[in-house]
Amino acid sequence: MKYVALLRGINVGGNNKVDMKRLVNAMSKAGFEKVSTYINSGNIFFSANDPEAKLTAKLEQLINNEFGLDIKVLLRNKDIIDELTRSIPPEWTNGNEMKCDVMFLWDNFDDKSILEELTIKPEIDEVKYVHGALIWRVDRKNVTKSGMMKIVGTEIYRNMTVRNCNTVRKIKERLNS
Repeated sequence: MKYVALLRGINVGGNNKVDMKRLVNAMSKAGFEKVSTYINSGNIFFSANDPEAKLTAKLEQLINNEFGLDIKVLLRNKDIIDELTRSIPPEWTNGNEMKCDVMFLWDNFDDKSILEELTIKPEIDEVKYVHGALIWRVDRKNVTKSGMMKIVGTEIYRNMTVRNCNTVRKIKERLNS
């Protein structure tokens, strides 16, 4: 099975530095197959046949052993990423006019009821829940007014990892190549 491992909170603002080349080498030595990365923000592709829970634990332990960091890892397989990207409206992009983020949720927060706990401003924000993620779109001119900014520092925020929709589409391409 093809996977992407999404690492939370690495290489952000000079904190939790993880050298991707070193991580690829360590994962290959540990038995992960066809390991590669996409950009420096913690998107690692690999193939494996082990159960996902075992792969997650193995990768978190490997990062701790190799870099001395307790980094949360979220795995998504090719099929889940394919389904997720189909849920992102094609006109939703991340660029000068619009901000669109995919907020991947850990299992303990993966429920549509999470929408009730968020500050969503219907006149500014468009938010979709799909299994395993929230997709949040806002015009760039309204980002500072958006409810998206109120998530940072919350328990929900600590149980997600965020990628912009352009990155998620690129992840899909890489998993399907």
